[in-house]
Amino acid sequence: MSDDLRYPIGKIGDQAFTGKEAYSDELKNAAIKDISFLPQLIENAILNLDESQLGTPYRPEGWTVKQVVHHVADSHMNAYIRFKLGLTEDNPIIKPYDEKAWANLSDSKNIPINISITLLYALHTRLVELLKNIKDEEWQRTVFHPEQKTTITLWRLLAMYAWHGKHHTAHITKLRERNGW
Repeated sequence: MSDDLRYPIGKIGDQAFTGKEAYSDELKNAAIKDISFLPQLIENAILNLDESQLGTPYRPEGWTVKQVVHHVADSHMNAYIRFKLGLTEDNPIIKPYDEKAWANLSDSKNIPINISITLLYALHTRLVELLKNIKDEEWQRTVFHPEQKTTITLWRLLAMYAWHGKHHTAHITKLRERNGW
């Protein structure tokens, strides 16, 4: 764990599975399990929080709990599309998006978080089904990120999104711990 409020579980490069390791069923299954459990973990993290607490930033200058939950839904919708593109096209260019701008749109500020929780359950049901059925050799398929100017394997994407869910869940749970909620 980290004392840096931005990275409560450390940066992805600090994690045991960064996507750079050689493919293994053990790592794959653990990452898919992390992704499958994410909707329940997020729901548990926000359980019994009131509107004031949901409106609290997880760190100074950071997003509110509400924005974090909506961000995870936004991000994982993009993940789902990125995996599908990577499986059906040769090194497709993926569409970057301005996460900060998205977090400040009206849906992230005004819509109750139960909408994004429900979306995460449905989305992750489909995403996990897709991930469980990717053939071993398909994990080396790639997508191209134009802002980062880098080619990313589906294996790396799996690591990134498994980490991403735990990362944002920890933003909420660590905030609860610090505030005694």
